Amino acid sequence: MPLHMMRLAVGVRDIEHLASIQKKRKKIQLPKRGGKAVPSYTTHMPKRAEELLDGGSLYWVIKGLMRVRQRLLGFRPYVDDEGRTRCMLLLDTTLVPTLPTAFRAFQGWRYFDPASAPADLTKAGKGAANMPPQMLAELRSLGLL
Repeated sequence: MPLHMMRLAVGVRDIEHLASIQKKRKKIQLPKRGGKAVPSYTTHMPKRAEELLDGGSLYWVIKGLMRVRQRLLGFRPYVDDEGRTRCMLLLDTTLVPTLPTAFRAFQGWRYFDPASAPADLTKAGKGAANMPPQMLAELRSLGLL
């Protein structure tokens, strides 16, 4: 069973803003799979990396709402400018909008149980993609989505 991660998108206004930030980043070539990945940087290498790479995604929390996910493709250690070993997350280039789900702020990233993962917005029903995120989050909290 895959495991997911969640992470705050600090300073990001919405999904389009996240997409524009990632578009500016240099893509990483994936030798075994082919294709390219978007890098995201963090301090520590996940201890449960195998479970995360078994179909897991990184869910982004934007302005207090989990709004979008990207499939995790790999992890690479790297050394920063100060000589410290860090971790590069390799993410699929596709951003998949999800049903907005409220989350309080936290530091770093967290493992995320697949049973609690919000559904992709495309599976939420006709017209859901046109609703404001706060309205979708409220409908979800009421059990209506």
